[in-house]
Amino acid sequence: MAIHSEAAALLARSRRLGSDPRNTNYAGGNASAKGTDTDPVTGGEVELMWVKGSGGDLGTLTEAGLAVLRLDRMRALVDVYPGVEREDEMVAAFDYCLHGKGGAAPSIDTAMHGLVEAAHVDHLHPDSGIALACAADGEKLTAECFGDTVVWVPWRRPGFQLGLDIAAVKKANPQAIGCVLGGHGITAWGDTSEECERNSLHIIRTAEAFLAEKGKADPFGPVIEGYEALGEGERRERAAALAPHVRAVASQDRAQVGHFDDSAVVLDFLARAEHPPLAALGTSCPDHFLRTKVRPLVLDLPPTAPLEDAVARLKELHAAYREEYAAYYRRHALPDSPAMRGADPAIVLIPGVGMFSFGKDKQTARVAGEFYVNAINVMRGAEAVSTYAPIEESEKFRIEYWALEEAKLQRMPKPKPLATRVALVTGAGSGIGKAIAQRLVAEGACVVVADLNAENAAAVAEELGGPDKAVAVTVDVTSEEQITAAFEAAALAFGGVDLVVNNAGISISKPLLETTAKDWDLQHDIMARGSFLVSREAARVMIAQGLGGDIVYIASKNAVFAGPNNIAYSATKADQAHQVRLLAAELGEHGIRVNGVNPDGVVRGSGIFAGGWGAQRAAVYGVEEDKLGEFYAQRTILKREVLPAHVANAVFALTGGELTHTTGLHVPVDAGVAAAFLR
Repeated sequence: MAIHSEAAALLARSRRLGSDPRNTNYAGGNASAKGTDTDPVTGGEVELMWVKGSGGDLGTLTEAGLAVLRLDRMRALVDVYPGVEREDEMVAAFDYCLHGKGGAAPSIDTAMHGLVEAAHVDHLHPDSGIALACAADGEKLTAECFGDTVVWVPWRRPGFQLGLDIAAVKKANPQAIGCVLGGHGITAWGDTSEECERNSLHIIRTAEAFLAEKGKADPFGPVIEGYEALGEGERRERAAALAPHVRAVASQDRAQVGHFDDSAVVLDFLARAEHPPLAALGTSCPDHFLRTKVRPLVLDLPPTAPLEDAVARLKELHAAYREEYAAYYRRHALPDSPAMRGADPAIVLIPGVGMFSFGKDKQTARVAGEFYVNAINVMRGAEAVSTYAPIEESEKFRIEYWALEEAKLQRMPKPKPLATRVALVTGAGSGIGKAIAQRLVAEGACVVVADLNAENAAAVAEELGGPDKAVAVTVDVTSEEQITAAFEAAALAFGGVDLVVNNAGISISKPLLETTAKDWDLQHDIMARGSFLVSREAARVMIAQGLGGDIVYIASKNAVFAGPNNIAYSATKADQAHQVRLLAAELGEHGIRVNGVNPDGVVRGSGIFAGGWGAQRAAVYGVEEDKLGEFYAQRTILKREVLPAHVANAVFALTGGELTHTTGLHVPVDAGVAAAFLR
């Protein structure tokens, strides 16, 4: 069935508005359209409203993201509205107003759209509009900026009563094109989709111009000496060094994924004299503080302070933050309030370095950071023309621990087994490593695709979903510097590393008398020495995070099985196998588990076999190269060929949460080679 013309216009308008961050933040705001359609039951006309549903994003809105409601039933709710003390009950009533099957669940803002007498309505969270909404004299400034064309609406928590308030404002002010909602955002309307969009943009751009023309030059005050931003290279090196410690701060209650932002907006704010008191006031717009928590944690040291001093101070500030958050909860919690969800910060600000933001996955962490940048812009605008005055702490608590918000959280799907875990896989640009990276991402992990071949690594990272799922790093595992850089990249991309897979390798198949010292050294440098260097760097990061971790070695059945013409390869695999035992014994006290996987020859899909190893081994066994996989399978007990996905399955089995008490283990993935049985 073709989409209704009004709904189509709504989707186009929503995407245009939502694609520009000056207009609204990610998943923030909503838009609606009203129109007439044919009732499939009676054949008569029925008035409908299409409105962005709960949890959607305007910039990427599709028809499936719209809730469709009958206006007669929606407006009839006014007659049964029990009052502001029971307004939450009205959200469940929206379900009885839905038209047809499917579509999105109606959001808390549905009443704002349905009760306002206008064919098209936009509710948005632009930084410029919220700056006026959060200014101490916002009502006066709104009148000065817009005259009587935009009306001030005092703060009220989103809900049915706010919808009634805005409907009354619209009716009492026929000349108005919209309103500024105190502490919150803006709402605009129009008789057509084009008029509504034009009015929204007029409010946003007029507010921007007003703040620019009327505002003072340095609303955040003078630069604090010594708090200026470090140079880019030094800044990012410092951020990478701090990241595991900051992630530990954000993950005491539950593990979190991190995001780092050292944009000019953030660095300038943190260099200025007013950043400590402004940060302490917290954010205001509900969308902001639901993502960023009531306030950030701010390190009160210059960026040149010794690293150990910064780490020690972070721990002190974290302890104080947790105490303060618990006190905030106690001040406002009612007997029926949801339990406290956690007392760790979602935003950590490091002057001269940047901002770390955290969430249950990379996208959530990134968006939390974007929202705090919105909050900085709001504070700048409000301070430029007035004084920043966010809504009261008690109101923030009412929203943060709102029963409706809790219900939304409870409806979230169960996290995947590797959610919040950050993995670094060496040799992940092809073959077994690629298969492992694919499985880990599928199970919820963020993955650093590390490979000597930069082009392959980039292609795999893109295939896995791009920066919110995977990033590529170019690394030669024989280079300490490149390994360090790879872990630094992981820290800046995701906050740290929890799971490392030592998979990178090559294979040289020669008889003893033909094996040169160079062959031996190359084989051992890449696999034995490389695994040691990667594991050492991984342990440093994991110990700093205090979250435990997993290190997995992709060894080989050749670590146990003595095959012909394979001295260099098999000896280095035996080295790797014993590293597993040694590191399991040493790192256990830190909650770091070290295990291995022993595959048999993985012919199909293997980069090593495709690179010449297959031809060499086929020659040793006197079979055709394209028959090598079948040859290996036939010599096994199960008569099955081993594929990259089978190795990936073993890595997941070791790290996916079921084998929590297992370390120092080697898992054979060889379809049964009796000579390689572990004894």
